[in-house]
Amino acid sequence: MTKTFLLAALICAAPALGLAETVNGLRTVDEFDSIDSESDRSVALFQEMLVVIEHPRCLNCHPVDNSPRQGMDMQMHQPPVVRDDADFGAPGMRCITCHSDENVTYSTGEGSIPGHSPWQLAPISMGWIGKSAAEICAQLKDPERNGGKTLADLHEHNAEDGLVGWGWHPGEGREPAPGSQEIFGQLTQAWIDTGAACPQS
Repeated sequence: MTKTFLLAALICAAPALGLAETVNGLRTVDEFDSIDSESDRSVALFQEMLVVIEHPRCLNCHPVDNSPRQGMDMQMHQPPVVRDDADFGAPGMRCITCHSDENVTYSTGEGSIPGHSPWQLAPISMGWIGKSAAEICAQLKDPERNGGKTLADLHEHNAEDGLVGWGWHPGEGREPAPGSQEIFGQLTQAWIDTGAACPQS
């Protein structure tokens, strides 16, 4: 009985203790307001962005090699496919061969084929699998590797791009990315506004 009471007291006291509440696994920008140092707050915001960036919904399409992954266990794509020069797959086996403009639920209702137009891999220069937080952060900020994007462009991409948004609407049988695209966009803007600082390692 004492343990139960103590647990209940801790749960009720969580906001007062400053324990983070989340929205489907993602903290919101206001939860970082108590960090006085702007650079420390910026790094903390980026670490929260990583909750999305390092989720399989994102990593599966950001490999450091030529093959997409699939599933929460990030297994190699089946059937085997390769990125080819334009990140759309090899001739005769383009991504759109199987992936249409929208998710298609199996006739059994148990699973689906993911879809969005366009459907493609991220450029290999934006591969994230196996990269550290510092490496991903530097990569995101580097126009030579991020498709020529400014920080403002990067915010627009994270907050509004439909293919990024698919991560929260992945179709029957898939776990969505944490939070929402709206929160992810807000975190991105707050990270930029605080100097777009990167973790040290």
